[in-house]
Amino acid sequence: MAGNSSSSSIMWKTIIVAIVLIAIVYPLTVKKSTSAADAASGSDAADIRIQPVAKFELAKAEAPAAAGPKDGPTVYNSVCGACHNSGAAGAPKIDDKGAWAPRVGQGKDALYKSALGGKGAMPPKGGSSLSDDEIKGAVDYILSKVK
Repeated sequence: MAGNSSSSSIMWKTIIVAIVLIAIVYPLTVKKSTSAADAASGSDAADIRIQPVAKFELAKAEAPAAAGPKDGPTVYNSVCGACHNSGAAGAPKIDDKGAWAPRVGQGKDALYKSALGGKGAMPPKGGSSLSDDEIKGAVDYILSKVK
């Protein structure tokens, strides 16, 4: 009988400890919201807490104002050289006179037309917004290098 009394007292002590712990922990874990306005402000606080760390926005860069028309070497180095120095997308390299020979044989007007209107993978004016005279200056510069 002494064994029953001992286990009974352990059981009651365990139950009392559990009730005390629940009484302490429960109020700390329950969110108290007294009005609909408080509930709405809680979602705003959550929105603020889950904002991204950084925002990324693409914007078009402003081009610096041009001082005047660009000469042939400047146009070549800033636009044409990107492909014609490396041979990208099948562009003839500026130092490959053999690749330029058939093009030069067609005449300067044909080269102007190709440069201004585009040819193969090359977009019109090399993808730039330069004037026709600036593009023609670049073609003249290329011709001076490949002849």
